[in-house]
Amino acid sequence: MSAPRQLPPRVGVWLIGARGSVATTVVAGCAALTAGLRPPTGLVTETPAFARSGLPALSSLVFGGHDTLDCPLPKRAEQLAAGGVLPPGLPAAVEAELAAAEREIRPGGPLPGDTREEEELIAAFATDLRDFVRRLGLDRAVVVNVASTEPAPTEPAPTGAALPASSLYAAAALRAGCPYVNFTPSTGLHHPGLAGLAASSGLPYGGRDGKTGQTLLRSVLGPMFAQRALDVRAWSGTNLLGGGDGAALADPAAAAAKNAGKERVLADTLGTVPEGQVHIDDVPALGDWKTAWDHVAFDGFLGTRMVLQTIWQGCDSALAAPLVLDLARLLARAHELGLSGPRPELAFFFKDPVGDAPASLAEQYAELERFARRLSEEDGR
Repeated sequence: MSAPRQLPPRVGVWLIGARGSVATTVVAGCAALTAGLRPPTGLVTETPAFARSGLPALSSLVFGGHDTLDCPLPKRAEQLAAGGVLPPGLPAAVEAELAAAEREIRPGGPLPGDTREEEELIAAFATDLRDFVRRLGLDRAVVVNVASTEPAPTEPAPTGAALPASSLYAAAALRAGCPYVNFTPSTGLHHPGLAGLAASSGLPYGGRDGKTGQTLLRSVLGPMFAQRALDVRAWSGTNLLGGGDGAALADPAAAAAKNAGKERVLADTLGTVPEGQVHIDDVPALGDWKTAWDHVAFDGFLGTRMVLQTIWQGCDSALAAPLVLDLARLLARAHELGLSGPRPELAFFFKDPVGDAPASLAEQYAELERFARRLSEEDGR
């Protein structure tokens, strides 16, 4: 009698903001790739560099999450298809997978009128995570925050300061034994009150604020100017976007949190902070699409004054979703191998990486390739 066939381990991906545009695109996109309906365009972990890294298969990923909204995932997917974010007919083709993820979404918080203390909220969120892993027989789960951006604090929070919602979820992730990624500019694990928990958790975690458009381009162009010894005098930018992100970033405090990462990339790659600012305008008619315009004034040989202008037009959810899948797979593998602490090797994906990481995209990618080899070698020790 033959032995029963061993099923591959299943890995949970727990999304904070699980009914939002990015999360819906993640779930629908993963189902489409698993079914062979679309090629894995934009998915870094499906390129040859990661073929031997032992990453969990896309077909092994199971989705759930927290959200304070009540629009079911299948309906949200239909809305995204109507807006051109998802291909026509895809929501119907992956309806079963969307419905399965919808069943695993739990109420988030704190909601208006919620009287629970911080400890009660953290405990409730952690219980939801443990229940998700236990009921579905998962090997592990990775928590990824893809919720709307929180307003930036006006000054650094002291250790004992109240935790914002993003930090409550981050604390719950670590308490439940789950690696954590903050794909937003929100505070998350960066709150000083969580430093001790992060250090003692023995869990791997990634950076903050996914690098999907304007900052991605800046991390390529900034090193170019520095390496060519060109003097950048001013670098100004404008972002036009709609959807949930546009509405959230209409708040000047939330926009400040977003812009901090954009400005940091220039400071790190140029070695100085040029004149100019980034402006973010909410244009509801754009929906999930965004336009980013940059104007770079620089001096060349003998002080000759020149200008570079760039325009980036893209769909935010389609840019972010494959990176969320990449990060979930990489951190799940790191957790499987017992790696812990901040993972600067993942700087390629973030505006605000953790640990000692380079700022240039080319250097970040080289670090990521080395990490891919390490994940393979660790398994063969």
